[in-house]
Amino acid sequence: MANRDCSNQGLLIAPDPGRAGLTRAVQGVDQMGVAQDIAVVEERPLTIYLNSREIVTAMTIGDYPEYLALGFLRNQGMLSDSDEVTGVEYDEDLEVVVVRTAVETDHEEKLKKKTRTSGCAVGTVFGDMMEGLEGTTLPALDVRTSDLYALAYQINRMPSLYLSAGAIHGSVLCQGSQPLVYMEDVGRHNAVDKIAGWMVAEDTNGGDKLMYTTGRLTSEMVIKCALMGIPALASRSGFTAWGVEIARQVGLTLIGRLRGQRFMCLSGHGRLIYDSDLGAVSDEPAKSRRKGSHSA
Repeated sequence: MANRDCSNQGLLIAPDPGRAGLTRAVQGVDQMGVAQDIAVVEERPLTIYLNSREIVTAMTIGDYPEYLALGFLRNQGMLSDSDEVTGVEYDEDLEVVVVRTAVETDHEEKLKKKTRTSGCAVGTVFGDMMEGLEGTTLPALDVRTSDLYALAYQINRMPSLYLSAGAIHGSVLCQGSQPLVYMEDVGRHNAVDKIAGWMVAEDTNGGDKLMYTTGRLTSEMVIKCALMGIPALASRSGFTAWGVEIARQVGLTLIGRLRGQRFMCLSGHGRLIYDSDLGAVSDEPAKSRRKGSHSA
């Protein structure tokens, strides 16, 4: 696999590490006391409104604010399939994005149930997110191990903000062995919400897709994928027990510790198709497997 093309070719949305405003140069000293300039990720607040009501202020890197707002509201159950979105307006100076609907939605109870979750950056979950999963059964999607290895190889080597500056998470919407939409942010939840927003804006179905994330496979990540109708979720990182439990409940294929030739599937293993010649798959040394993760 050493000769595989690891560019952003074929992606509908790809990372743009050179985009102005995503990083800034900061001077420090290295382990030898030598002055060095390094690129560090910028983060800024983004306040999301639904019609006239302020919903939340999230810390984000600032790209794709419209997608982030749409996806956040959709994943929190504050926008449904029946809600007609009439506009999404972003004011860069005020750092505000307003999502407008044809009919004002009733979300007072959701605001009362809002709680904070642990994890990197800002994770926000509403008390009724689990209620949105009631009766949810995701479509069965066969997952080929050859596709998993191809995706991991491509995604981990693509030009990205993570590779240039670190301190960032990525989520990638994939179909088969092809990455489609690659979003990054200071929180993995934001990156997934941007993809959700893109799916809403493009009226894209998740039933034949797989989500790849650089972060931990937590309950919130599993819930968001299930609400987006995506039946498979994979990561280099590990699992939480509640994430596994929810994945099994909704029929989501959950694959973690995907590094080199190795992975663990803790939900949906019956949908895996083992079609890979492991001799042709590049492995990672044990030291790299312990330390070579995007997740902190």
